[in-house]
Amino acid sequence: MNKFYNETLHKLETSISELEIETDCSIQRIEAVIHLIVECLSDVKEYVLKKGFRNVDEEIRFFKYQKPTIVAKLIYYNAIYKIETRKPYGAKRIRKYFTKELKKLKRFFDNNLDFYKYYRSNNSFVDEKFFVRDKHDIRLWLDTFYFEADHRFSTSHDYKVAKIIANDLIQVYLEDRLENPVKLIP
Repeated sequence: MNKFYNETLHKLETSISELEIETDCSIQRIEAVIHLIVECLSDVKEYVLKKGFRNVDEEIRFFKYQKPTIVAKLIYYNAIYKIETRKPYGAKRIRKYFTKELKKLKRFFDNNLDFYKYYRSNNSFVDEKFFVRDKHDIRLWLDTFYFEADHRFSTSHDYKVAKIIANDLIQVYLEDRLENPVKLIP
């Protein structure tokens, strides 16, 4: 699994880097990147469903670290796409808009503080409940997203990890844009 994942992630990151160099229009670049990530996730899902995992530790590692890394890229680029396509005109309005977006990130952080602490402190005592398929526990504050997800390729908290990673990147993006609101999209 590790070899496949590492090769797939490297290929995705290389493709994203190439797009960032080649494409002029930033909105079109983001759309192309989103398409690449969706394809990558599809390939990874196909591999996981076909090959499975050797053991529970490999499954936990995949759903705690590997899958969220790719999904975080999708969340990040999709958020940037939405932010940029909904951005108002005028410096004051843009500043207010970016500040409002930062407040949304803070609200997610506040609402998930316990899980942030668990994940960021690299704890593992409930990893089998959070990152093994079909081990969900409704008492663990599941996101509604989990109930709509394909349970063959999702756990109760892998998406939440991806969201944490993505939110960190979105925060950096927004803070950078607040410092320089006329800067072009990455």
